[in-house]
Amino acid sequence: MIRWRRMSGYNALWVPGMDHGGIATQVVVEKKIMREKQLTRHDLGRERFISEVWKWKHKYGGTILQQLRRLGTSMDWSRECFTMDDRRSNAVTEAFVRLYKHGLIYRDVRLVNWDCVLRTAISDIEVDYVEIKERTLLNVPGYAKPVEFGVLTKFAYPLEGNLGEIVVATTRIETMLGDTAIAIHPSDDRFCQFHGKYAIHPFNGRKLPIICDTILVDPKFGTGAVKITPAHDPEDFDVGKRHNLDFINIFTDDGKINSNGGFKFEGMPRFKAREAIIEVLQQKGLYRGSESNEMRLGVCSRSNDIVEPLIKPQWYVMSEDLGKQALHALERKKLDIIPKQFTADWKRWLGNIHDWCISRQLWWGHQIPAWYVMLEDDTLQEYGAYEDHWIVARNEKEAQEEASLRYNGKKFHLRQDPDVLDTWFSAGLYPLSVLGWPDVTEDLRAFYPTSVLETGHDIIFFWVARMVMLGMNLGGDVPFRKIYLHPMIRDAHGRKISKSLGNVIDPIEVINGISLEGLHKRLEDSNLDPKELTVARAGQKKDFPDGIDECGADALRFALVSYMAQSDKINLDIKRVVGYRQWCNKLWNAVRFAMTKLGDDYTPPAKLNPDVLPFSCQWILSVLNKTISKTIKALESFEFSNATSAVYSWWQYQLCDVFIEVVKPYFTGNDPKFASERIFAKDTLWFCLDNGLRLLHPFMPFVTEELWQRLPSPMECKREESIMISSYPSPVECWNNERVEDEMALLESAVKSLRSLSNERHERRPAFALCQTQMVTKIINNYKLEIVTLSNLSSLTVINENDPVPSGYAMSLVNESLSVYVEPQGNIFSEAGQEQIQKHIQELRKQIERLEKTINAPAYEDKVPSHIQDGNRKKLESLLKKLDTFKM
Repeated sequence: MIRWRRMSGYNALWVPGMDHGGIATQVVVEKKIMREKQLTRHDLGRERFISEVWKWKHKYGGTILQQLRRLGTSMDWSRECFTMDDRRSNAVTEAFVRLYKHGLIYRDVRLVNWDCVLRTAISDIEVDYVEIKERTLLNVPGYAKPVEFGVLTKFAYPLEGNLGEIVVATTRIETMLGDTAIAIHPSDDRFCQFHGKYAIHPFNGRKLPIICDTILVDPKFGTGAVKITPAHDPEDFDVGKRHNLDFINIFTDDGKINSNGGFKFEGMPRFKAREAIIEVLQQKGLYRGSESNEMRLGVCSRSNDIVEPLIKPQWYVMSEDLGKQALHALERKKLDIIPKQFTADWKRWLGNIHDWCISRQLWWGHQIPAWYVMLEDDTLQEYGAYEDHWIVARNEKEAQEEASLRYNGKKFHLRQDPDVLDTWFSAGLYPLSVLGWPDVTEDLRAFYPTSVLETGHDIIFFWVARMVMLGMNLGGDVPFRKIYLHPMIRDAHGRKISKSLGNVIDPIEVINGISLEGLHKRLEDSNLDPKELTVARAGQKKDFPDGIDECGADALRFALVSYMAQSDKINLDIKRVVGYRQWCNKLWNAVRFAMTKLGDDYTPPAKLNPDVLPFSCQWILSVLNKTISKTIKALESFEFSNATSAVYSWWQYQLCDVFIEVVKPYFTGNDPKFASERIFAKDTLWFCLDNGLRLLHPFMPFVTEELWQRLPSPMECKREESIMISSYPSPVECWNNERVEDEMALLESAVKSLRSLSNERHERRPAFALCQTQMVTKIINNYKLEIVTLSNLSSLTVINENDPVPSGYAMSLVNESLSVYVEPQGNIFSEAGQEQIQKHIQELRKQIERLEKTINAPAYEDKVPSHIQDGNRKKLESLLKKLDTFKM
């Protein structure tokens, strides 16, 4: 896109940058220090750990940028940026402060997705959901034995006043330690006598009100009674809010039972507590059995830990109004999403948007610019005890000044929130921050809003929508006009790319090539555990037994773009890339051959007059014109695979296979009768190479630059120093010639038939062309040289229906007006020719039989209009004539 737009005269800018990948990077570095030093980040402390992350970033952070350079991405490398650099960090702080001052950022205690291994809240994008059909054992980080899921466990709560018991069912029995109510449906007759009563918790004596709730409770599921744990379940959280229940957190940040869970279980990992609780319930006679149960289990994609809903104080962006603005931008045509299929997702998500949790309990990232004020006279001397003691400021000095004004001389000290911001917050500012915002820079004035965002469809909500929301609020306009969502790359088998499967492909390994041993070595240097390493090595050996061939950047680029049909995934087969590498070689050889025909002293003209050119030159310019139009139209409509198809077809099937072959006689032996044709062919060839290379350049920048630089410069015209800043081809009106294209189409059909008549093409043989009309006779006579050259014939004789048909020749029907005959080798018909003739005869007989049946039908002459009868009669005569031609 960027190369094409620059060549088309636009002021085109693409800024290279990277986000810091807060959670992903922290996980990698934590694994690294554990593997190398057997230390956790908590052993190191925050400052030393952050230092280790920066070391890792400086060593490996340039890998992506190096890959982009090798792939030929046309970026302005002088503007390279990183979301944790000073300028971007300043933008993040400014954005947080402004949104807070405008009432769009607030702090609240809510339920979050909690990862007990990483000890942080995680976003929905980092949660993978596993569908559990029945009792299933799964490996969970930190547990020696697999943990069982897909089980519905039933147990009884005794009722207050010895009124009996009420049985509940749950898939997470460990959370019963935090139960604060039992919900029933008000119309469920089984429990009508329990309305307003209480159950007693068997472990701590807590009174649990029995409440009626029509929203949550399905009388047909489980026992009809539902245990309510507001602090550990999203639906229960809503129930707790509706009924003003207590919220009791029973887990520590690392997934152990805390003091609220009772002394018997305190300190136990949550899934070991699950087993212990069942044992105690059995001892108390309250266990009522278990059964298989389908469930959807949330798993962290970073750590493979089972996600635990946990209640935590967090910072949120108020998203309803921001979401409406982003939604209206699409409806008012300020935004365009391509492919269109994703507009429905956009509307659905933004129409039901929830407030955005932006705080993370990580150490790597932008520390939240908020300070807690601890007053010396506060009753509770605990960090975060008073929600009204928070101050949001750009720095600690500003926070001190605001606190002094607010508390009017009271003694206090500040503590900055240790949490960091969600990576998507800083990434959401990217269109603004890379152009210098919050400063009003020249770049910001020139390029904001930007033209196109291109990214994967999997992050349309997490990144794209948030860029639009933040851009419209802070930048005053949408951050881009068009959103192009590309397919996601999978392996050749359609599997997701995963290190543990061994199917990760580094583009540089495709560009340079790599042995199987080299692929194995990359795995060994990664963070995979021994079991994963064994599986990954086996996967590599199966998919790449001989490693990966050297393909070059051009072939990889062209293959990826050719895959870009409007789909949601690409099953990338390296063999396809290898195929385009071979085509690059063919392209190189074709241009090199053409250059030998131009000669060292050749100077091309400034323009061409197609009226004086030979037939083949007129044709190649006309089809080049169509290819230019098709390619530009495809690029403008983001149908990139159509663009590659158009360019490839012209180069391969029209320039190389036809034109270069058909003009060879002009250059053979410097025959004087071809003197003018030779000059015209050179000029046309140069125009084809110049336009063809510029047309291909956005897809294959390296080979096109190399070959274009070798072309001679035209007279009276100074050429640009690089193809990348030359003009992209545009159609030339006078090159269009439909008549010539139609005539060449007939010639190509004749050539195809002539070639099909014999498998032996190395021996030139005579041929005949039987023409049924004067127009076809004229065309074939005019272009016998072209047909002879392309079909590798010794001669071509044109005959009509009154001439004797050559006896013993292999024959093929081109169309109803043209048949061709080739002398068989050794007077024996080729098997291909014989088979083709028999197929034609059988098809003709079927058509004749069907038409005769129609004509001879009862009342045909009375019911069928006369003009249709005339048409059927003429069609039958034509078919019979064709059949006679085969019998000759």
